[in-house]
Amino acid sequence: MGEMTTIAALDGNGAIPAYVATPDGGAGAAIIVMPEIFGVNEGIRKKCDDWAAQGYVALAPDVFWRFAPGVQLDPDVPEQLQEAFGYFGQFDADLGVQDIEAAIRWLRGEKGVAKVGLVGFCLGGRMAYMAAARTDIDASVGYYGVMIDQMLGESHAIANPLMLHIPTADHFVGPEAQKAIHDGLGSHPKVTLHDYEGLDHGFAAEMGNRRDEAGAQLADGRTRDFFAAHLK
Repeated sequence: MGEMTTIAALDGNGAIPAYVATPDGGAGAAIIVMPEIFGVNEGIRKKCDDWAAQGYVALAPDVFWRFAPGVQLDPDVPEQLQEAFGYFGQFDADLGVQDIEAAIRWLRGEKGVAKVGLVGFCLGGRMAYMAAARTDIDASVGYYGVMIDQMLGESHAIANPLMLHIPTADHFVGPEAQKAIHDGLGSHPKVTLHDYEGLDHGFAAEMGNRRDEAGAQLADGRTRDFFAAHLK
C-alpha cells in the first residue's frame, strides 16, 4: 500500500525521505506519522498503512535523515535501543519542525488534501506538541511525548486541537513532568489530556514487548475519533 518518496527540505539543502501510504480513490485529509527514535521501521509503516485503510493519506518522515538516513531499529534489542538513544541526542527539534512544515506543504500541494493532522510517538509525541504550537497543522495527537514539560511556555500559541496520551508509569516522563503537563495544559481550551493508569512508555507500539493491547486499543480509538472530528 505504501511507498518511499522524498520531500524537499524547506531550506533547500537536501530532501526528506518519507514513507507514504495512499488510500484507494484518494483522500480528503492526511495524517503525518512522526516516529519514535527507532526510525521508519515496520511498526511505523504499519501505522501508516492502517491510516490509509481508514481513508487518509499517511506520511512518515525519516526524522534522522540528516545524519542517519534510512535507519530502522528494534527497541526490544538492547544494542539497537542504545543506538537509538544516540540518534536522539543528535536530533535538532527545531529542524524537525521545519521538516513537519515541509510535509504539510507537500501533502496539501502534491496530494491536494484539505486538512492535515499529525500523530507522534515518544520523540514524535514531543513533535506533535511542537507542531501544534508552531505550525498550522489542523489537529495533533501525541503519545507519551518526551520533554513537553520543558516547553509549556509555548502553549499559548496552540491554535488548533491537540490531544496527549499520558501513561502514568512512563519511566521517561516521570510524575513531576506529568504534573507539570497537567498543570500547564489542563485548562487549555484546545488541549485534551488522557491518562493511562499503570501503563509505561511505548504502550501503543504496533509490535514488540512494550505493547499493552487494551491500552493501545483505547488510545487508538480516541485518536481515530479525534481525527474524524477535526479532519473530516
